Amino acid sequence: MPNILVVDDQEVVRYGTTLILQKSIEDVHVSEAGSFEDTLKILSSKPFDLVILDIDMPGGNNHQMLDVIRLRHPDIKILIFSSYDEQIFGWRYLEAGADGFLSKKMGIEEIKNATKSLLRDEKYLSPALKQTLLNNITRKKNNINPLDRLSNRESNIMQLLIKGLSVADIADKLSLQVSTVSTYKKRICEKLQVSNIVEMIEKVQLYS
Repeated sequence: MPNILVVDDQEVVRYGTTLILQKSIEDVHVSEAGSFEDTLKILSSKPFDLVILDIDMPGGNNHQMLDVIRLRHPDIKILIFSSYDEQIFGWRYLEAGADGFLSKKMGIEEIKNATKSLLRDEKYLSPALKQTLLNNITRKKNNINPLDRLSNRESNIMQLLIKGLSVADIADKLSLQVSTVSTYKKRICEKLQVSNIVEMIEKVQLYS
């Protein structure tokens, strides 16, 4: 009997995902968590085979959530389930230790495919993400992709800037000083060789 934990701060997403899993996987047992604190408590209560994890969670911090779960439960499978652009962030989370990355824009069948792949001890990549990984490998060899120069923290902040959040909003969301986020923003612009958010979006679209 597979034990799966669905982690998302939106109740409707947890409910819908749970229904999909219950209808597509025989004898599955699905638990839910709405915060990272609850996630750690539930994971400690019994063994789980798979965590379906939203990386934008109350009480969590993107890559750090992945690191904490992996440290405490090294054998568990982790599927990142996110609204973040998989073309930009999918491969970064795979490199950070996730077993799969699934965009929330994907349909029900792809949720089933991703979950079943991980329960078979396989990695999961969407066709688009597979192509992106191949492109990134080529670009790394040629050293022409400026996005590769960004750290994980810089990538996270860049995504929030692209979404339209202000420096103050990002500081509040990530529990950082405004001056710290401003420094990160300046560093991102320097690495990407852009001067504003519009140019940043264009650069990301060009190299994703």
